[in-house]
Amino acid sequence: MRISPSGLHVPGPSRRNVLRGAGSAALLAGAGIPLLSACGSSGSSSSDSKTVSLGSNASDAVPKKAYQSVYDAFKKSSGVTVKVNTKDHNTFQEQINSYLQGTPDDVFNWFAGYRMQFFAAKGLASPIDDVWEKIGANFPDAMKKLSKGADGKYYFVPLTTYPWAIFYRKSVFQEKGYTVPTTWDELVALCKQMKKDGLVPIAFGDKDAWPAMGTFDQINFRLNGYDFHVELMGGKAAWTDSKVKDVFDHWAELLPYHQDGFMGRTWQDAAQTLVSKKAGMYLLGTFVAQQFTNASDLADLDFFPFPEINSAYGQDTVEAPTDGFMVSKSPKNHDGVVKLLEYLGTPAAEETYLKTDPSVVAASNKASTAAYSTLQKKAFDMIGAAKSLTQFMDRDSRPDFTSTVMQPGLQKFLQNPKGVDSLLSSIERQKKTIFASE
Repeated sequence: MRISPSGLHVPGPSRRNVLRGAGSAALLAGAGIPLLSACGSSGSSSSDSKTVSLGSNASDAVPKKAYQSVYDAFKKSSGVTVKVNTKDHNTFQEQINSYLQGTPDDVFNWFAGYRMQFFAAKGLASPIDDVWEKIGANFPDAMKKLSKGADGKYYFVPLTTYPWAIFYRKSVFQEKGYTVPTTWDELVALCKQMKKDGLVPIAFGDKDAWPAMGTFDQINFRLNGYDFHVELMGGKAAWTDSKVKDVFDHWAELLPYHQDGFMGRTWQDAAQTLVSKKAGMYLLGTFVAQQFTNASDLADLDFFPFPEINSAYGQDTVEAPTDGFMVSKSPKNHDGVVKLLEYLGTPAAEETYLKTDPSVVAASNKASTAAYSTLQKKAFDMIGAAKSLTQFMDRDSRPDFTSTVMQPGLQKFLQNPKGVDSLLSSIERQKKTIFASE
């Protein structure tokens, strides 16, 4: 389910389903599986100058309706129709590589960061620097960085995003006299105090194997900075580097304060311990608000950015998965595509989307926040103030690497934190094999 930071229950793909589908995005679709096809006749994009075809992974009711409201607004202002080719979210992710190598639609939904760069580097997407000349002023520098390929050209127009942070109950902090930690030492000290007070310091559930990746990301870019984090995710830095060992050493210090039994607990189950005030904190994305179905509980929910570990980097990086649009390698209606992307890069387009789907916030720092909930406004400000944005391990690295190596690897660490050296050597060996297959 997708989730509204305002607490509304919004149907959509679960975080795990999104990861499952995206996990094989860079791989060839399995043989014998019906492939995605474009909207136009005979499987080709429409050459009608008044029509732009768009491959969409927004198969769930609310985001599908929200996107359509944007396309309707675009048609009203431009006279150009967006012919949407919607496929099941997971099917779209699993077959994206074959789809892009065939006869894809003019434009398609995708993700920022490495996921975008992977297909740009393979020549399966068109650069859109001309579009960014028009929309660049609508976005902060961090969002611009996320939209560029490895060659420095733009390939992506962001629409929506949301941050990862540490969530807590304001009433619990007030009752216990806790203060929001801003440094690692303060975080550890707070965990110790919460444990003494009978609370689970950090709610945690890793049954589906992806939540732990979020913890690794936070510690790594706080300790080693954005640049090293990106190099590590991109296969350019070694997992046997002492910097990576330092990440796991820090994590090991925090592990005694994580909720026990995490292997059998989903993120939703872990969130319920925060709802019931049995846990003091929870590191997750803003979708955690889904579990706060009571209005008074939701009003009591707040968050803070992961504390500083290395003063050289402070809290300058925010994990903010970002969704938007890319252009296929040979769009049939170039002029229509440019018009559409220029519109999608406006605050008006984002505001239109969010009227139907308030589960996220606008990627543009020029969009109005008047209709935002308190949590949405805080999320928006946190992302806008970031020097650098990451996307989450499974989006910032090769999906086959994160799903087959990192997910089981991190769970091994959580169960045996003393076996880090051999684990990292194993990860490095597997990384070299997988990244060499590009």
